[in-house]
Amino acid sequence: MTATAPPARLMLAAALLLFCTSAGAAPFAYITNQGSHDVSVIDLALQRVVASIPVGKSPAGVVASSRAGRTFVSNPDSKTISVIDMRQQKVVNTLPAGDGPVGIDISGDGKHLYAADWYSSRLLVFDALAAKDSKPLASIAVGRAPAGVAAHSDGATVFVAERDDDSVAVVDTAARRVAARVRVGSHPFALLYDAPRARLYALNVQSNDVTVVDVRDTRRPAVVATVKVGKAPYGAALAQGGALLYVTNQHEDTVSVIDAASLKVLRTLPGFAYPEGVAAHGDRVYVVNWMDDNVQVLDAASGQKLATISTGQNSRGFGAFIGAPMEP
Repeated sequence: MTATAPPARLMLAAALLLFCTSAGAAPFAYITNQGSHDVSVIDLALQRVVASIPVGKSPAGVVASSRAGRTFVSNPDSKTISVIDMRQQKVVNTLPAGDGPVGIDISGDGKHLYAADWYSSRLLVFDALAAKDSKPLASIAVGRAPAGVAAHSDGATVFVAERDDDSVAVVDTAARRVAARVRVGSHPFALLYDAPRARLYALNVQSNDVTVVDVRDTRRPAVVATVKVGKAPYGAALAQGGALLYVTNQHEDTVSVIDAASLKVLRTLPGFAYPEGVAAHGDRVYVVNWMDDNVQVLDAASGQKLATISTGQNSRGFGAFIGAPMEP
């Protein structure tokens, strides 16, 4: 076999990769690897890692914005946020981000980035398309140990999990202040906003449950349910068109599958290894395993395991890690 005559299967794979990268037809999963200080980029059409991107120290949080064409990664130990261009699959900017950014999210229009500064108890607001080394546009005081962040679809409201206060802050980004608070379970970490139902899900790592908050009126958030799940729930994602809520349980090595309409736990899936991040695309769910350094691919409807994709060391994927650049 010569270098000028590759096997047909390799030619097909290369053609698929070129098509997916140029046309943006297939999204990518951006998996933060705390131990290897990089991001594994998984092409969801090929179901394999196609790039490994060095970022800052101990990356944790991630949000992939298709509208911005960028993926943002929080590096708590570097006190920075790495900005990855989805078309080039490389870091194009590094933002100074307080004393330890953790959870991050982005506005629906792709213009504003929000980061929880864990050690300084504040929410940082950035221009998502900023020039090199741009400073935050705003720094908004919140409660102790802010972790997860979720942007409301109205473009003016951001929810922040105040872990050590057992509450969630509702931040008015225009007024640059906390407009309301709601008490949830013990030590909320991750947040997930369900826009069609006007709900917020707060994952409480110490009380082992999910607090469901009605946010139709963001100035008067109200708890409507508490759903018991496994030990130390960490990540959440809506699948099957929003019909199912998947929740990873770190200390139980399981994933809970909840009917999002009735809020009943349908099943608990075993066989994970300190699962952290989770995201859904199409008919599949992607679960990130910190201990086994991989992503497990599930059938969204049944929870059946379909594939395992090796990633970097100590993978986290804390946030909405799937996206693809939009057509220019």
